[in-house]
Amino acid sequence: MNFNFLTPVSDSVLTYNELLSTQALGRKIAIHSSENGIPNLDGVQLVIVGVLENRNDVNYIGEDFSLNEIRKSLYELFPGNWHTKIADLGDINKGESIEDTYYALRTAVSLLIPKGIIPIIIGGSQDLTYPIYRAYDALMPMVNIANVDSKFDLGDSTKPIKNNSFVGKIILDEPYNLFNYAAIGYQTYFNSQEEIDLMDKLHFESYRLGSVSQDITLVEPALRDANIVSVDLGSIKGSEVGANQQVSPNGFDGKEICAISRYAGISNKVTTFGVFEYKPSNEDHLTSGLIAQMLWYFIEGVNYRVKDDDFSLENNYQKFITLVDQQELIFYKSIKTGRWWIEIPFLEEINNKLKRHTLLPCTHQDYQNACKNNVPERWYKAFQKNSV
Repeated sequence: MNFNFLTPVSDSVLTYNELLSTQALGRKIAIHSSENGIPNLDGVQLVIVGVLENRNDVNYIGEDFSLNEIRKSLYELFPGNWHTKIADLGDINKGESIEDTYYALRTAVSLLIPKGIIPIIIGGSQDLTYPIYRAYDALMPMVNIANVDSKFDLGDSTKPIKNNSFVGKIILDEPYNLFNYAAIGYQTYFNSQEEIDLMDKLHFESYRLGSVSQDITLVEPALRDANIVSVDLGSIKGSEVGANQQVSPNGFDGKEICAISRYAGISNKVTTFGVFEYKPSNEDHLTSGLIAQMLWYFIEGVNYRVKDDDFSLENNYQKFITLVDQQELIFYKSIKTGRWWIEIPFLEEINNKLKRHTLLPCTHQDYQNACKNNVPERWYKAFQKNSV
């Protein structure tokens, strides 16, 4: 694999790493260095890629930044009882143009995923989610994105792409490969009524911050169903991060954002995880520490992945059938993990990319609600999208 567009991890970080305990995570990661070049990726399951691109941030004023503090914070943590091999491939620098950076990121993701390697992207502005999404064009017919963010980022898609409008581009640019978009942790006062109505009209999912904080398990099915999970650090409460990073007094706390990261890791479908909108400063060890812990929990989740969505063998699952408004709903519960799915029937007359019965992750609560004659909202939205 040719990654000549990647620059090595800085010598200052490598020197810092050498002083750490031999048990520390940084001592167990294969690192791209100027001395040894890009590490051999045979058997590697997770790679870290930094992207130093922030020119499409609406507040960009020409500042450069580095990811050294995040790396130091991550390297000094101790790994869990993990079996996965991890590599740090260094950074994609700003290209001559933003499109050059996009091309490099898209290339990296499209090379890694077919090899069974999950890229963990850390970097600048969240519009980098767009080239990640485009990397899937040749990989799969339909893509699901979960965006952990206080805003929907739909924006005005007729204008050039920015970090607050990239989702509009994803929806409207050909080829149309987006099946589901789930906004996790949105705060109503940051989103116009038009955007809220559009999310509804497109049958996309949105989870308000208050609902998720009340019951974090609400978002597990959406994360289990996502291929790409993109986290905007602006979704995190101001008191949890450094001064440069503070966006809102409300948001997820550290424990909640780490739980969300772990759910993303446990999902068998998630093949790219990204954390964006990092704005470093020398005095800020809080933000880099929190990002490092988020990455730790994502890696922890990947290590505990269980193949529980194979429903070809009857002894793998229990099947439940319930009737809601003359509509037969079929639920499956994995015997191995206790996780639930619901079947979305395929409509023969519709020419779409879903050519079979599709199983949609759901919760036990969805099944209980269906037994009380309430159609689960996730099922309804997916069924509507399938009918378009």
